Amino acid sequence: MNAPRARIIGTGSYLPEKRMTNDALAKLVDTTSEWISSRTGILERRIAAEGEMTSDLAAHAGQRALEAAGCDPKDLDLIICATSTPDLVFPATAAIVQRKIGAQSTKAPVFDIQAVCTGFVYALSIADQFIRSGMSQKVLVIGAETFTRILDWNDRTTCILFGDGAGAVVLEAVEGGDDRGILSTHMHADGSYVELLHVTGGISQGRPSGFDVKHDALGFVDMHGNEVFKQAVKAMGAVAEEALAANGLTVDDVDWFIPHQANKRILQATAKRVNIPESKVVMTVDHHGNTSAASVPLALDEAVRDGRIRPGHLVLLDAFGGGFTWASALIRW
Repeated sequence: MNAPRARIIGTGSYLPEKRMTNDALAKLVDTTSEWISSRTGILERRIAAEGEMTSDLAAHAGQRALEAAGCDPKDLDLIICATSTPDLVFPATAAIVQRKIGAQSTKAPVFDIQAVCTGFVYALSIADQFIRSGMSQKVLVIGAETFTRILDWNDRTTCILFGDGAGAVVLEAVEGGDDRGILSTHMHADGSYVELLHVTGGISQGRPSGFDVKHDALGFVDMHGNEVFKQAVKAMGAVAEEALAANGLTVDDVDWFIPHQANKRILQATAKRVNIPESKVVMTVDHHGNTSAASVPLALDEAVRDGRIRPGHLVLLDAFGGGFTWASALIRW
């Protein structure tokens, strides 16, 4: 008997109501709408409301994915949440989501993973392995972020890039000769580059003298943009090619390429490196901004719901994030 394959049977997403346009952002920092759009392709991003937590965004996206899949929350036997901005140090945001969507009675395992912008593809790979091993039958995978909460709004090189949001998929184990589903996933990391993209603070560093728990952030995003750009294009190109080679396919076989929505220049440079025409690249960065772990599933859900992705299509997911981490997933829809 063939090993079970993980197939995506539903997608969902959620964006906070508040839109922050480039014009609105230009009133906060020394920049202009034209400067932002010409260099990043971003026109607006969403900002979580006061009191709106990562688990809220994740739960909304997860519920929409479950509805699309026709799946009851109680049917889930695993929930994985990819996030760099969890509600709490512990428990996992996935545990909070489990309760919010009404899946807690199953007592199925839940956990978070943290691979920054690569988080969702990492989580998808982990879920795929659970299904292939026979340990899980139905899995909810979520990428969710309230990334604007760790931005320095005085740093115009970073605060213009990011937004908040969540995306999710429901995976189901399928048996037999069905060739639809996740064909393969590929994950990599190199911790040599921590200083190029990180948050300037952490729990194990302790609280500095005078730290106000209610009002002071632990740290802010610190990014060396030019160096990250070069490494991102190189790594995303290589891992995309790795996925195709592993399955005996070529770039001509790809129907849709969904890279991490960092900024338009990175998307275009990666597509050019892999030799994928821009007409096959799903871009949502203009109205989402960079939503870190939510980036890929948000773009995926949009392309599924607007009809671009159809049964039989070959979809290539590709992401890169702090660490550095990078990963790809090849899916027959």
